Amino acid sequence: MATEYLGIDIGGTNVKMGIVNSETGQISNFYSHDTESWRKSGHFEERLGEAISLQLIDNKEINKVGIGLPGMINLARTIPVEITAIPELNNVPMVDILKKRFPNVEFYLENDANAAALGEFYFGEERIQESYIFITLGTGVGGAAIIGKKVFTGGRGNAMEPGHTPSANEKVLERNIGKNELLDMANAMRKSYVGITQLPDDETISTTGLVAAASEGDKLALQVFERVGELLGENLCHLIAILDINHILVGGGLSASFDYILPSMKEKFAFWLTKYHADGLKITRATLGNDAGLLGAASLCF
Repeated sequence: MATEYLGIDIGGTNVKMGIVNSETGQISNFYSHDTESWRKSGHFEERLGEAISLQLIDNKEINKVGIGLPGMINLARTIPVEITAIPELNNVPMVDILKKRFPNVEFYLENDANAAALGEFYFGEERIQESYIFITLGTGVGGAAIIGKKVFTGGRGNAMEPGHTPSANEKVLERNIGKNELLDMANAMRKSYVGITQLPDDETISTTGLVAAASEGDKLALQVFERVGELLGENLCHLIAILDINHILVGGGLSASFDYILPSMKEKFAFWLTKYHADGLKITRATLGNDAGLLGAASLCF
């Protein structure tokens, strides 16, 4: 018989939560609230507790709750340490506060990218091996490593931050291929491009426009994604060689570009990796989409 868990995805814009069926991944009792109003109340954790209470009233059998947070968490997974989008939560003993209010419930706290990565194992469309690297492409570049179905947290609890590692142009990776930086690069390349392209030259290129153009074979759009693939591929070579993991999942809002960044990523792997690390290397697109955060939070309860 399937078990149900409460998954909570706390983001900078919205807090989403829902009851997740452990076998099917079906979400019920979905609830979303804007993060800003909870922040302005000055009692974020109390508003969170109230929302959890409403879920548990309707679902009395729930005794495990998973929570994903956009930032750094202490090694014991009980206290947010550095949540840039919601600094009011920094150093708040969140698990202790919630346990005091709900003594019969277990709470599991995790970085949102780590949670989303784990969710791909339990709820993804395809069965995947128990160890893999997960990269999220969006406003920034996030990452996680799942090793033997467990989140790799590193020595102090916050390993796997590929977006903050050195890259080209004397910048870290997400300052090269984060959403805004990707558009800056595309607009700069458009200014000097003399061929035929459907991309506008008035600095209004959008990510959806880039993907649409690439899907129609637009050479400039493909060149932009080729550069993204090169930068990401070089970065991943470090992770593959250090962690000895041969499956990479790519998710996040910009993963729609997956097919267009893949060829240049593979070129970097072929150039840099040894035969041992290159053989059998698998790169696939993550499958959970917009539900990744919530399903990932629920997967912490397994």
